Amino acid sequence: MSAPTPRPGRFVRSPVVLRDGQWWLVSGAGSILASDPTFTSRLDGYAQAMVAADQTVGGLRARGSESPPQDAGGQR
Repeated sequence: MSAPTPRPGRFVRSPVVLRDGQWWLVSGAGSILASDPTFTSRLDGYAQAMVAADQTVGGLRARGSESPPQDAGGQR
């Protein structure tokens, strides 16, 4: 199974943005390209974990909205 692909955009409540496959630190004063490989690999890992978590939550919500199976054994 391949790792989930992070979506471009900003992390919630964070100055970090993924644009065109590159991580940027953004503030009101401007933007700086994040070029440190250790830092950017951590950001990649975090973004992949967030995508995986979103997929898991989506799957749980989909299962929760399904009709419960009918009990063929009667009431307990």
